[in-house]
Amino acid sequence: MTKEQKSIYIKGARVHNLKNIEVEIPHNRLVVITGLSGSGKSTLAFDTIFAEGQRRYVESLSAYARQFLGKINKPDVDVITGIAPAIAIEQKVNTRNPRSTVGTTTELYDYLKLLYARIGHTFSPVSGQEVKCYTEDDVAQYILSLPEGSRVAVAAPLQLREGQGVIEKLTLVLGEGILRIHAAGETLPIEDFLPRVDENTRAEDILIVVDRAKVSQDGDLPTRLRDSVARAFSYGNGVCRIVTPEGVKEFSARFEADGIEFEPPTEHLFSFNNPLGACPTCEGYGKIIGIDEDLVIPDKRKTIYEDAVACWRGETMRAWKDQLVANAYKFDFPIHTPFYQLTAEQKRLLWRGNEYFHGLNDFFAYIDSERRKIQFRVMKARYTGKTVCPDCGGSRLRKEALYVRIGGKTIADLVVMPVETLADFFASLELDAHDTKTAARILTEIRNRLQYLADVGLGYLTLDRLSSTLSGGESQRINLSTSLGSNLTGSLYILDEPSIGLHPRDTNRLIGVLKQLRDLGNTVIVVEHEEEVIRAADWIVDIGPKAGYNGGEVVFSGTLPQLLKSKKSLTADYLTGRREIAVPATARGWSNSITVKGARENNLRNVDVRIPLGVMTCITGVSGSGKSSLAKGILYPALRRYFAGKPPALYQNCVLAYRHVYCRERPERAYRDHDNIEVNMVTDIITLYLLPDDAPRRCAHYYCSAAGAEDQTEVYVIPTSRFPTWLAAEQANDLEEERLYETSEIWD
Repeated sequence: MTKEQKSIYIKGARVHNLKNIEVEIPHNRLVVITGLSGSGKSTLAFDTIFAEGQRRYVESLSAYARQFLGKINKPDVDVITGIAPAIAIEQKVNTRNPRSTVGTTTELYDYLKLLYARIGHTFSPVSGQEVKCYTEDDVAQYILSLPEGSRVAVAAPLQLREGQGVIEKLTLVLGEGILRIHAAGETLPIEDFLPRVDENTRAEDILIVVDRAKVSQDGDLPTRLRDSVARAFSYGNGVCRIVTPEGVKEFSARFEADGIEFEPPTEHLFSFNNPLGACPTCEGYGKIIGIDEDLVIPDKRKTIYEDAVACWRGETMRAWKDQLVANAYKFDFPIHTPFYQLTAEQKRLLWRGNEYFHGLNDFFAYIDSERRKIQFRVMKARYTGKTVCPDCGGSRLRKEALYVRIGGKTIADLVVMPVETLADFFASLELDAHDTKTAARILTEIRNRLQYLADVGLGYLTLDRLSSTLSGGESQRINLSTSLGSNLTGSLYILDEPSIGLHPRDTNRLIGVLKQLRDLGNTVIVVEHEEEVIRAADWIVDIGPKAGYNGGEVVFSGTLPQLLKSKKSLTADYLTGRREIAVPATARGWSNSITVKGARENNLRNVDVRIPLGVMTCITGVSGSGKSSLAKGILYPALRRYFAGKPPALYQNCVLAYRHVYCRERPERAYRDHDNIEVNMVTDIITLYLLPDDAPRRCAHYYCSAAGAEDQTEVYVIPTSRFPTWLAAEQANDLEEERLYETSEIWD
């Protein structure tokens, strides 16, 4: 076996800070590239190996295809051999699609749609009975299951067209070869029945007999029965009735029950990306623009008496609150109980109202009726936001899709379960023999993919979680689990620090997943600092010895035992304990703190916590425990609301970077990407920087350039006195071209 066949061989790599390095990476191994931050690890993995793999793939396409993909430059390297088809899994959220969820990204939702379309059972919302659509085989099988020798009649209800009489219809079917009818419990020839027809005869009391048979072991009987049943369905407009001495049993080829015709389950019925399945109110988004309860009642610790309802404050609107307070005793409404302690029914009553007071729904209806007045329009906008769709309840699907169940659960019930709970559900799911056979392959895929998600430490996620809300690490691990589900072999996977954000408890599970990917016959290259991942690697490449200009060299390449013997590697020094991170002898003291009480965001269960100020505080816990919910969902929004409109006390000036705008003729009408007249009009806000009062103006330019501001960027300083004006415009989403041009006086 040649070197090219058994390994990736790189010689003369000079990309970024790499110093003409030469390295060999074996195939079908778990390889870790480690080293100091900035030493050149990502440059080797992504900008050299992956870039060359992508370039070769593009070069293999036709000239027609390449014109749409653009040219990929060759990395600055002399020789690269042994490159397999490369897949990069980076730490970034790859989608901005508002419809994309964890379920769609992992393809689990596609399998769920297929499962419900194949073996889903529809239940009537009226009676709760299962809705069935019978076929000719189903009815024939029922007849053959009767005791041998039983006499049956295959019949259909008499169907009249508009303006048609019973005699006319019976005469027509007689001409088509139908000789008998069944009425009033007896079967008799049509010719004998016609003289009895009078004005009191009802068509719904008459069955036309298509065929009569005796249940036996005759080999031709099943075929005959299926033909007769098909004819009965045709005459009865989808309804067939089997007459036996014990009575009449009805079978419907129409998907209906309780007078309701239901939609037969199909894949499209369960897709919120398809008009056939999406909720018509929210169009498959799960949310609509409406009155946001969190804006109406921002502080849920307050009571109704303490002005918990923000829109009922003030002299004008206080009358709505006073009406509730004055009459609360009549229906036992707890006006002195914190809002979050109210029952669900009491919260609904606050919105709905009753005969004693007008609820919030009536209040906002009144506001709508006064929209001609600008103050009412402003008030309505203040409490408007994205709210859960009232029709689908956030499921995104039309109500017909929620009539279909498997194991007593709708598809909307499954996607709100955490992955670990959902895996337990499918592990214990019991189906009949027919459904088990039909769904065997689908269930295998679902169970495997759920297990992969749990193995990468994402068992806490739900399938309806929006992809745009995931962290970079979560998005990377989702892509990793998806790769496992694809069962690709002979590929090259390159991952960027997959252990970031993982609790040590979950690191070993991640290592197991990486090894599974390797065992499928793939080469797995991981850029990593985590000790556990380094120790689990089959091959280690240490880049260094330091960062930047002092890095870019291969300090070591080999196995872990060989690395531990190395005297040149800083990584080896820390792995062996020759060096260690010093722990401060004393902790920094603090006096002030932020107190959070009753935090209930996402999975937080009424948490109370005190966070000290002036010290570095670490919020830790296993993945999915609620760390981000506390920091991003509770603390940050609370601080943002508290400081809204207030310039920070520590800073006096704000620096704002913005792009130039070019236009052709009229300055008030901006055209992007045209090179005519330069106009000092703000259009694209890049970022906002806060600088100390004594910061020189050139310092502002430095900060903006360091942050990656584009070439066409200028820096303006906002004085403290005008900062609230700018902040109010920003929070009101008024930072549009025309708006900023009109309020240009706020810029210094």
